[in-house]
Amino acid sequence: MAIRLGLSLPQARQYDLGRDVPDVARTAERIGYESLWVYERALFPDPPTQGLGGMEGVPWPDHYRAVPEPLVTLTLAVAATERAELGTSVLVAPLHGPFQLAKSLATLDAASGGRVVAGLGTGWSTDEYAAAGVGPFAERGRILDEIIDVCRAVWGPDPVRYEGRHLRIASASVGPKPARPLPILLPSFSRKAMLRLVDRADGWMPIAMAGPRQLEEEWSQLRDLAAERGRTRPIRTSVRVNAQYTAKAYDGSDRAPFQGSVDQMVEDLVAHAGIGLEEFFFDLQGGTRNAQELKDVAAELYEKARAAGI
Repeated sequence: MAIRLGLSLPQARQYDLGRDVPDVARTAERIGYESLWVYERALFPDPPTQGLGGMEGVPWPDHYRAVPEPLVTLTLAVAATERAELGTSVLVAPLHGPFQLAKSLATLDAASGGRVVAGLGTGWSTDEYAAAGVGPFAERGRILDEIIDVCRAVWGPDPVRYEGRHLRIASASVGPKPARPLPILLPSFSRKAMLRLVDRADGWMPIAMAGPRQLEEEWSQLRDLAAERGRTRPIRTSVRVNAQYTAKAYDGSDRAPFQGSVDQMVEDLVAHAGIGLEEFFFDLQGGTRNAQELKDVAAELYEKARAAGI
């Protein structure tokens, strides 16, 4: 069975939000991409008080400046497409009020006819939590757990009732409901996160960044944990690829996965294909100058991947 291919929508500063997001979404669906994705960065500390990903001394990339709100961006894509799934990778869930987030995702899913995928994460930026978090950064895992519970309650049958640490819904009708059971996907970078995923989520959203061997090992660990916990329902998989596109082939022997030309990215995708993961979606926007180049590279990538048997 062919691997599903997806594309991240343009959210970097060089793109025109109102014009380029619908245009790229519509074109990607026409090319054949089966999913479209947005990510979240609430702000850009200037000067930075924390390195990228919480790693000391690692600078934030410039394209993290002025990232548009993800659900607003996704709304533009909902109106421009008919078939492609529409996902968040990831939405930093504890930066959002749980009830309103659940209602917004349900509304998007209803409007799209059942095409939304909720990729949720805890995030890593203490500055974002200081500005927008619904609780302390140290409690982000517990807050995410409650958000998942609130979503399940709000998306379920009326009357909705919920009693938690931060929120109480006594008894209410809440609509619209999602068009179908709305999947929740989570990344997992620790055993605690893997336990949350196995016990509470529908799928896994890793990043392809260290080569196929490490990704395969992580997938094996997750499946072993699922078996240990008695999970019988399948774990959906959607792999994020933060591609570094260059028009000319990268000739360095230390080339990172998915860095270089389209041919080199397809070569890397073929190397990952045997792991048994269902979907790979590409974020190409950091290496393309405008929407036309993004569409051209996305079309070439899709054509060559399918020609390679992906």
